[in-house]
Amino acid sequence: MKRRDFLAGSAMLGAGIPLGMAPTVLSSCSGTTDSKTSNVKTKSPEELGMYSFVDIAPDGKPLKAALIGCGDRGTGAATQFLKSGPNVSITALVDVFPDRMETCRKVLKEKFNNEVADANCFFGFDAYKKVMEMSDIEVVLLCTPTHFRPEQFKAAVEAGKHIFMEKPCAVDPTGIRTVIASAKIATSKGLTVVTGNQRRHRRDYWEAYIQVQNGMIGDLVSASAHWDQGAWWNKRKQAGWSDMEYCIRNWFNILWLSGDHLLDQAIHNIDIVTWFMGERPTKAVGFGGRAQRLTGDIYDFFSVDYYYNNNKRMLATARQIDGCDGNVSEQVYGTKGMVQLNDRGEIKILDYSGNVMWEYDYKSKPVKNPYDQEHVHLVESIRLNKKINQAEDLAYSTQVAIQGREAAYTGKPITWDEIMASNLRYGPETYAMGPLPFYKEGVAPKPGKAPEAPIM
Repeated sequence: MKRRDFLAGSAMLGAGIPLGMAPTVLSSCSGTTDSKTSNVKTKSPEELGMYSFVDIAPDGKPLKAALIGCGDRGTGAATQFLKSGPNVSITALVDVFPDRMETCRKVLKEKFNNEVADANCFFGFDAYKKVMEMSDIEVVLLCTPTHFRPEQFKAAVEAGKHIFMEKPCAVDPTGIRTVIASAKIATSKGLTVVTGNQRRHRRDYWEAYIQVQNGMIGDLVSASAHWDQGAWWNKRKQAGWSDMEYCIRNWFNILWLSGDHLLDQAIHNIDIVTWFMGERPTKAVGFGGRAQRLTGDIYDFFSVDYYYNNNKRMLATARQIDGCDGNVSEQVYGTKGMVQLNDRGEIKILDYSGNVMWEYDYKSKPVKNPYDQEHVHLVESIRLNKKINQAEDLAYSTQVAIQGREAAYTGKPITWDEIMASNLRYGPETYAMGPLPFYKEGVAPKPGKAPEAPIM
């Protein structure tokens, strides 16, 4: 489907949201208000859903997991699961490339003495289905390129597995609806789903969130979200690689697999603003382009202006170009002050005169590596029956990023209702090593209207 015309092919909104998925929206100031005093009733961390932030998950019966996607991020997730607490193991692996799996097996063996038997190593695009049939596996770690995640998440939920799902959770609205529907089923089954938006597993972010929800900065009015950095990794096509193999090995730079870096990286910042503001944008207008990238078909930079009800706004930027200013942070502004957020240990709340109203105490409450912490929360949730299901939150944050990406790709304003109803889908219908006629190396989306030929 042509990107500029994808809204014209959208289903009716009611058909696009078949499960009654009206979101529960938090007010900008949590708690109930006494009409006589106009005082906000504060909520405790427990009422707001704050996690325990223990260093190690409790012991319990052996907990076996399968890793689906043995690349660098998958191998990292597997090691973090193994560090989360006692009596946990990785007993099955799934990938499409033997070399990636062998590297992963070696890391697990050498660093954790965790051996995976040959019989439990599965290859192919449908191999994930085999681990879903293994009754002794209670947990699956979903770490493939993003395009494949909605169907794998759906299969894991149907199989009754607890899940760690990397961010983002889909590359298009079709995948988002699959994730939202599966998330609701996971809730009904009492499954734990922890997602890889690891800032939600940082104690400093949580304590700032509690202050904001209890009114310290007043009514929320605007926000900004930034992931601006240097060039990221890329791989050039090698002799003997088919189109499919090249795309998967270079997946971060391939639109249909990663969804572009506004999703894959800036989703962290967009997710934090979505969490703190407690609502979704009514409209997005954006722009972006390709300037320096060496491979693939995605952009190098984005700038998206999001509009919310009651004239609230968010500016989201993402850039991957060497030699430019870096900025990875979030800011949320209220009527009384603003909260400054980042993962550099500098979280604080300021008034508009620059006075510090509150700051996180890093000396007495050190922040655990959130990549480790999210797996502690995963195992703790399962063993203590303290259910966590972050899938729907991740789905809506990912959809906010998709809305902004498509606004930049098309050069058109895109509303929330339009993106939720859209039948846009990226990628092939079937998966096999071989040619991909739709993929054109270096051809990125072009917004707007081509200029007319000059008059001679």
